[in-house]
Amino acid sequence: MIEDPSAAEVSLDPVRARLLAELAEPNSASMLAGKVGLPRQKVNYHLRTLERHGLVELAEERRKGNMTERVLRATAASYVISPTALAAVQPDPARAPDRLSARWLLAVAARLVRDVGSLLTGAAKANKKVATFALDGEVRFASAADRSAFAEELATAVTTLVGKYHDESARGGRAHRIVVAVHPSAEKPVPARES
Repeated sequence: MIEDPSAAEVSLDPVRARLLAELAEPNSASMLAGKVGLPRQKVNYHLRTLERHGLVELAEERRKGNMTERVLRATAASYVISPTALAAVQPDPARAPDRLSARWLLAVAARLVRDVGSLLTGAAKANKKVATFALDGEVRFASAADRSAFAEELATAVTTLVGKYHDESARGGRAHRIVVAVHPSAEKPVPARES
């Protein structure tokens, strides 16, 4: 989870993003230079920048003749930029209270990314896991009326479940956030044809 605005900016550079992807497996600047088609010095510059922002780390150092080769690896298998990196302009459900609007959905999703990212960071430091659950599926509605009826039934079912299991007075209980969303499926990108 990238929360620092400067680290987010660094990670969005196309060359650095490519280097991060290549560093899923540890590698050196000279080996990466051949893969990405850039001079070793330029790759080294980008790697040092990524390292300063905690996106890559030293895996090992190897002696090669009279030189020491630094082997680096990405600090994560994947990265997500937290809305906190945008601070004052991060989406906020309170600023878009229309629950049927796409803006509200994005604000709720941004809060989900921010909160789960924060939990993951804390859990990693404590060497613990985060208990989560998610559903992901797709439904095809015949009409807008069917979609509306589905949303109403779903809201009723979730409200009933929350009422059944919510216990405000549970000693040692822990609050959990529930996010349920329904939105049109985005079209899948068509893969480019090889010539």
